[in-house]
Amino acid sequence: MDNALSASAAAAPVMITPINAQPNFVQRLNGLPLRSKLTMGAGLAALAGAVLAITLWSSQGDYRPLFSGLADKDGGAVIGQLSALQVPYKHEAGGTILVPAGQVYELRMKLAAMGLPKSGSGGTGNAVGFELMDKSSIGQTQFNERLNFQRGLEGELTRTITAMSDVADARVHLAIPQQNGFFREQQKPSASVVLTLRGGRTLDRNQIAGIVHLVSSAVPELNPKAVSVLDQTGALISQTGADAATGLDSQQLLYKQQVEAGFNKRIFELLEPVVGRDNLRSSVTADVDFSQTEATAEEYRPNQGPNTQASVRSSQSNESNNASNATPTGVPGAATNQPPVPATAPVNGASAPLQAAQGAGAGGNSRREQVTNYELDKTVRVTRGAVGNVKRLNAAIVVNHRSVTDAKGKTTQQPVPAEEITRLTDLVKEAMGFSAERGDSVKVISAPFVVDKTEPADVPIWKQPWLLDVARSAIVPLAFVAIALIAVFGMIRPAIKAAAPQPSEDKAETVDEVVDDEELLPGGAGMPRLEAPIHNEKLERARALARDNPVAVANIMRDWMAGETAA
Repeated sequence: MDNALSASAAAAPVMITPINAQPNFVQRLNGLPLRSKLTMGAGLAALAGAVLAITLWSSQGDYRPLFSGLADKDGGAVIGQLSALQVPYKHEAGGTILVPAGQVYELRMKLAAMGLPKSGSGGTGNAVGFELMDKSSIGQTQFNERLNFQRGLEGELTRTITAMSDVADARVHLAIPQQNGFFREQQKPSASVVLTLRGGRTLDRNQIAGIVHLVSSAVPELNPKAVSVLDQTGALISQTGADAATGLDSQQLLYKQQVEAGFNKRIFELLEPVVGRDNLRSSVTADVDFSQTEATAEEYRPNQGPNTQASVRSSQSNESNNASNATPTGVPGAATNQPPVPATAPVNGASAPLQAAQGAGAGGNSRREQVTNYELDKTVRVTRGAVGNVKRLNAAIVVNHRSVTDAKGKTTQQPVPAEEITRLTDLVKEAMGFSAERGDSVKVISAPFVVDKTEPADVPIWKQPWLLDVARSAIVPLAFVAIALIAVFGMIRPAIKAAAPQPSEDKAETVDEVVDDEELLPGGAGMPRLEAPIHNEKLERARALARDNPVAVANIMRDWMAGETAA
């Protein structure tokens, strides 16, 4: 029998399969249970979804405002166009529309070409400028041309006013009468401006005056007093000519506050280097006279001075003569034949005879009258009182107590000495321009300042605002990362670990030997030793070897038995 087995073994070579050979990775995956395969597939799908979500979120996560403060009608129109353009957007409270940061400027130009938004932020509204004049029809009348010009001017003014940062929208109405050939019958133009201010914004007087002068300068013959400016509540915020008498209240208050602030600044700049920072409080009250007075005086004075020549205003002379044959009388001689002396006016009030007495002729009479009026000195004086004169100043100043540290290191608060208070008072008087005639008063005292100790609230770290902001911004990517980690370590990794090859203690070897009765197989160094199975895997491999190569196993067993006998 042994010869038969040897002959059969010599007739056909035997290929011994490596004992440690294992199937590849795909075969091992196919050999996994169905539950493990489903878990691994679900993990791969979750991982792919998390990676895709993180990619999309990072590419479109940075949103910037496209328009803000839009009305509901304009916001709906803008959102409709964004949906038609297939652009992702977000809508927040207050009429703010957010789009991806990389498309903000491109979308603004596209929407502006479409005329959106029609009002509010970011657009010129439905105001049409001078582009109306570019479209002229053949049958256009003079009235239509004038109306288009007025509409274009209103639109241009609206665009200019809405360019201000505090103005959300504006409407300009111009009333320009038609000019005729009669100058006296021409009417003056007028204008009205309605402003829609942004939330929480106001316009100061300089801005309102700028709007008024902008409109009045754009329209010929338009007086700034004929321009009315209203806000969105209908309140008149511009000053008209009718309110000139009572419209200075706010300006008076502003001027008074500026005067008081100027004196306070002087006091602080002068005393702070002396008493230290935050150790001084001052308050200055100014009594300002805003009354307007005007006086006119007209004085008449006589001519003064010896060299002053009076100018004649008017002169009137009257002479009557009732003559008859008269005989010469008087003493004949040169004195009788002299002409009459001309009349002279008194300059310094001295009286003198008009002419020398003449002898009257017999049988007749004569009468001569002369009235001369002279100019007098006249002085007209107009005095206007200044507006905003300071009538009285009152200053109250408090200086904090000084901190004094003794030799033991104990700190106490002590009042400022009276001599130093006096010196500080003198400094304040000089800085204010103190005048006792006006009734000014300055009071400087020393008192301890009470400082409220506010203990910082012990807010836990998880309630800190900055941490909450970081958490809100990072919650989405962290959630995706957590899903990816769960998919990798909880679903994919166990399946891959189960399909991995098990480590083997022996190296795989191939036995390709022709077994014969006369040849002996190599010793233990060339062939793996068959040891007692210590687990099911080795036992299964030994059984598989015996089942596939029974002849080789029989020869091995025979050699073992022979070797033991020989030994």
